[in-house]
Amino acid sequence: MHIVSVGGKYQVGQGHPLMIMAGPCVLEGYEHSLAIGKRAKAICEKLGLPYVFKASFDKANRSSVHSFRGPGLKEGLAILAQIKKDLQVPVVSDIHETIQVEPAAEVLDILQIPAFLCRQTDLVFQAAKTGKTINVKKGQFLAPWDMKNVITKVEEAGNHNLLLTERGASFGYNALVTDMRSLPIMRALGYPVVMDATHSVQIPGGKGTSSGGQRQYVPHMARAAAAVGIDALFLEVHDDPDKGLSDGPNMLALDNLEQLLTDVIAIDKIGRRE
Repeated sequence: MHIVSVGGKYQVGQGHPLMIMAGPCVLEGYEHSLAIGKRAKAICEKLGLPYVFKASFDKANRSSVHSFRGPGLKEGLAILAQIKKDLQVPVVSDIHETIQVEPAAEVLDILQIPAFLCRQTDLVFQAAKTGKTINVKKGQFLAPWDMKNVITKVEEAGNHNLLLTERGASFGYNALVTDMRSLPIMRALGYPVVMDATHSVQIPGGKGTSSGGQRQYVPHMARAAAAVGIDALFLEVHDDPDKGLSDGPNMLALDNLEQLLTDVIAIDKIGRRE
């Protein structure tokens, strides 16, 4: 397995601690987003887990044209740069167009390719050419073994700092299901795998003009993935998910984060046993 470097601070993969990527779905202003990051970082430090702050600067694939999308590229990257400086942790956010790659790479430690865009060759290739760590979310429509083609695109750009994320597969209309076999299948492709335990309980478009979710199952998904074997865990967290401006129904309450991670740590010792 390739051991992946993140921000010059962490190593991800077999033999290294489980990395946590956590934060609000979308940036909700500097102060509020920073407060969420501070709590998440403190919990991870207490438990001895490497922490990466995550938040989107633009939610480009919202159900409705009227939905909140975030501060946008310029303001959003400025907020992420300040949070990175304040917390002294790496940051990750998703990019949607090739024009965003260069400015995003100046701030982000991990460039994230959204699931819907994982087959977009130009986006994946240009992101990989930056040399930054790339996190590609497996499309809801894609078989796990087909991620080998995504890997080839990244490697052809000369980059081997790659993470592969499971976030559920389409199961009929407005439904996702997670095939836990996808984690060892993708891991066998030679790169660390990530479980997105919050988007995997999403109900896409389930509320008509927005997506629903079943956040009560987030701990179950996280524990199950840890038992199968993962190298990082992706969680959208919020101090008050019901008031979150995006993906509230599937975000985890910050008050529940420490217990979830405590359970996952215990299971991880078995799940990644060589």
